[in-house]
Amino acid sequence: MLVREGLRSALSRLLAFACVLGGCSVCAFAAGLPSPDPSPKTELLADCAVPEYRPSEALPGGAATSLSPADRNAFSHSSANLPFAREFDFKIGNGVFRKQWVSAPSSTTASDGLGPLYNARACQNCHLKDGRGRPPAVGNADDRAVSMLLKLGVPPRNEEERAKLAGASLGSIPDPVYGAQFQEFAIQGHQPEGRLAITYQELPPITLPGGETVTLRKPRYEIREPRYGPPSPDLMTSPRVAPQMIGLGLLEAIREEDILAGPEMPAAKAEGIVGQPNRVWSPANGRVMLGRFGWKAGQATIADQAAAAFAGDMGLSTRLVTAHAGDCTAHQKDCLTAPNGATPRRGPNEVADSMFDLVVFYSRNLAVPQARNAGSPEFLAGRAIFYRSGCAACHRPSFVTGSGPDIQPELAGQTIWPYTDLLLHDMGPGLADGFRERAADGRQWRTAPLWGIGLTETVAGHSTFLHDGRARSVLEAILWHGGEAETAKQRVITLSPEERASLLAFVNAL
Repeated sequence: MLVREGLRSALSRLLAFACVLGGCSVCAFAAGLPSPDPSPKTELLADCAVPEYRPSEALPGGAATSLSPADRNAFSHSSANLPFAREFDFKIGNGVFRKQWVSAPSSTTASDGLGPLYNARACQNCHLKDGRGRPPAVGNADDRAVSMLLKLGVPPRNEEERAKLAGASLGSIPDPVYGAQFQEFAIQGHQPEGRLAITYQELPPITLPGGETVTLRKPRYEIREPRYGPPSPDLMTSPRVAPQMIGLGLLEAIREEDILAGPEMPAAKAEGIVGQPNRVWSPANGRVMLGRFGWKAGQATIADQAAAAFAGDMGLSTRLVTAHAGDCTAHQKDCLTAPNGATPRRGPNEVADSMFDLVVFYSRNLAVPQARNAGSPEFLAGRAIFYRSGCAACHRPSFVTGSGPDIQPELAGQTIWPYTDLLLHDMGPGLADGFRERAADGRQWRTAPLWGIGLTETVAGHSTFLHDGRARSVLEAILWHGGEAETAKQRVITLSPEERASLLAFVNAL
């Protein structure tokens, strides 16, 4: 035993010295060495687990980073290295993104085909100023869930459905009556599906060092006034707010093998974190691919995500999702037989290919803002606590994007700092929704990117976070973490007031 402990001590000293020469990858390994004490480690990781600050962290989107002011338009700028000739496409794509669609038939044939059932009339209505959505305001019955949706599903009922789920050709089984998504709005002559009601239960306050108390709110969701009969008794639901739009093209450009290597990264290994990929069917590519987008990584590409939103949120057909009636089911016959916006002149789908491609281009090139106060003493202090708390195990700081014919040149070969591993993680029972989406079970969520998070209130006018907006601050969001993130959360809970302030300042500067 003494010889073994002596060897471990010598190895630790050797790795500590190598840390100075080799950087964080060696240090994080040293921090994860076995300890004679088998009890869970909630103390901060060793200082050597913190990599040296790099100036590139100030430009989280690499050369594509926006250097524009951090004002209400901070999420709406194009990639900084986008050629002038392509700025026109970006601006036209913005116009389609903001377009208010109307029901068919209409004199504005380029803008009709809405619904018949829908959640919003424009992409911009959910992603206001290209930022994240929010749940309806508490106590305001007139505030509807425009930038929030309720996904619906039921367990598989036969071998065919089980096979489709196992093969990733189907993400979830829609409710036979209400489909895959609950719609609160309808065009004239049709009934909306009902109303989503949200109530909150205040949980016992959490007292932090220094005396600060934080009270979390637990949401409860209810479908009221269902207009098409009762939903399935085994209905599964999953509330989702619209995510922010920045940096999507850079995330799409990361090599798949680099994402899959996440669990082997030193920070993840030191914390025992095991990220899981979600394999999903990509209509854009006609094959199963790695999921990257959505709260459970249910979409593989930006085009897939855009087509799903056009169909589910607005009831509009595209070349990837060709159903003119969107999410209408066989129980909603009037919806299925309603006039649609497809015309021989514009093509077989309500969203013409040219418009669809412009929306995808716009979404791909919404730039990430530069970090605020990067390199300052406050930034560096919070950064060190972020790493030492173990947050970087899931919120993987950096990637280098790939290159090749399928990647836009301006997005290729960029060192980026999104603070996500794009993998699924068990977040514990507190955040579980019981909804399965392809490989993601009810407790699993994709690590959300942190870049731009501190500008949420500036851009979107609110400061609610997590998949359903239950958290009213970044600190509340951290305190909801469980499962694989439980140890890191406990480290944050034990921080002094000064350390906690530094950590939050760092996260809000990203």
